[in-house]
Amino acid sequence: MASRRLMSSRRQFVAMASGGALTLALTAAMTSSSRAWASPRFPSNPFTLGVASGDPRPDGVVLWTRLAPEPTSLDGMGGMPDSVVPVNWQVAEDSLFRRVVRAGGAEATPHLGHSIHVEVSGLRPDREYWYRFRTGDYVSSTGRTRTAPAIDAVLSSLSFAFASCQNVPEGHFTALRHMSRDDLDFVVHLGDYIYEGGAQGSIGRGHLPAREVFSLADYRVRFGQYKLDSDLQAAHAAFPWIVTLDDHDVENNWAGSHSQPDSEPDQDPEVFLQRRAAAFQAFYENQPLRLASRPEGPDMQLYRRLFFGQLAQLSMVDTRQYRDVQVTDPDDRHDPQRTMLGPEQEQWLLDGLGRSDATWNVVGNQVFMMQADHTDGPEVRWGLDPWDGYAAARQRLFDGVRDRGVENFVILTGDAHRSVAADLKIDFNDSSSATIGSEFLGTSISSGRDGQPTDALGEIWLRENPHMKFHNSQRGYVRCEVSPETWRTDYRIVPYVSQPGAPLETAARVHLEAGVPGIQQVDQ
Repeated sequence: MASRRLMSSRRQFVAMASGGALTLALTAAMTSSSRAWASPRFPSNPFTLGVASGDPRPDGVVLWTRLAPEPTSLDGMGGMPDSVVPVNWQVAEDSLFRRVVRAGGAEATPHLGHSIHVEVSGLRPDREYWYRFRTGDYVSSTGRTRTAPAIDAVLSSLSFAFASCQNVPEGHFTALRHMSRDDLDFVVHLGDYIYEGGAQGSIGRGHLPAREVFSLADYRVRFGQYKLDSDLQAAHAAFPWIVTLDDHDVENNWAGSHSQPDSEPDQDPEVFLQRRAAAFQAFYENQPLRLASRPEGPDMQLYRRLFFGQLAQLSMVDTRQYRDVQVTDPDDRHDPQRTMLGPEQEQWLLDGLGRSDATWNVVGNQVFMMQADHTDGPEVRWGLDPWDGYAAARQRLFDGVRDRGVENFVILTGDAHRSVAADLKIDFNDSSSATIGSEFLGTSISSGRDGQPTDALGEIWLRENPHMKFHNSQRGYVRCEVSPETWRTDYRIVPYVSQPGAPLETAARVHLEAGVPGIQQVDQ
């Protein structure tokens, strides 16, 4: 159980009978022409992909599983028939399910890959619960979850982790195994949950299918392979996850309706949108997302806001679906008409930050927001896929944060396969300009292979970008411990991923102080 304790008094809980479920089960609401399988009999365990929970609220969470006795079968059906399958679920106050407080039934349909998304409500805020599923003669593994604190709760602390970029052929997910044993309230995953390419690597974890994925069946197989990973399953079963996607969940460096093609047929925008629709559906089928995020063709609602008492507000943004295509001329990155978030999402983000009463205003973001000059000396070179390629949009956002008086502004970022802690400046080219917040860029789970404490690019970044205060290029995850007065970020790394069993180390601890913009201290 996480160490956080409410400073406000707790209300006495009145146990509710298991039949009093308040739930919205997406699959039960879906219209399906498939026949119902009233008494399912499976030749083997259908719960091979484990269980997960997500998007915690004060009164409930999303519970997820997917029936797939053969999760990498090439037809994408997971070894399931074209039938609707009844599934029962339970939520309890204890891991032995002696005190079941919610229970109900849902339907796993072929239309959604026999996935289950149950939105359980009526739970107590800021409490641990255990959950499981049953179908036929099989019972799933048990998951543990936690509801968010009450909106007005005064918290003494909050603990969470964030991660991104897990690539099966490039390494083992050892960092996720360590994460599963941590003391956390929730996990934020910032994208690149899967990789779309056909890489086989050199450690015996080659991609399935052994080629780049394009169709719904392809993406389902790829997700099946990833979710078979026992380290990933353990981390999902330990905490609720808050997820979003990035480029490799669809295709490398895609932007809106624009593909970055790896093969000729994928260059047509109409063809790419079909691929995007397939990728979005598979992503939804395999993640603990609410009904509001169920895709409609190539469109998926992923930006959303979660609250953790009065201590923290988390705004998850989508930096892929609404952005303009990457520029080819670096001068165009200052074009004020260009957008990273799209006008509607940008306004939503600024309005939410401006209205926030939370101590810490946190944004879950896919590509790094800080400026990063990639070359030594007076010459400058920028990456054009991150926010550096959308400099005018970044300036618009930073000006909006400053003008609204947003305090304790913190960005969480993935994608880059390296760790950086940096100050966010109104003018990155003027070190004396105002600091409006901090960014914590987290490394990958396995992408980039073993890595090393530093590399040539990291050395350049620290020399050329004085707002960067720490860099590391090993694999791992990031742990954050937050209180009303302080924020501590621990960069948790593993020395290798090419083999399983690596130990966990702390590369650095970075400290923030509430009310004082910018990084206050780095302990290495």
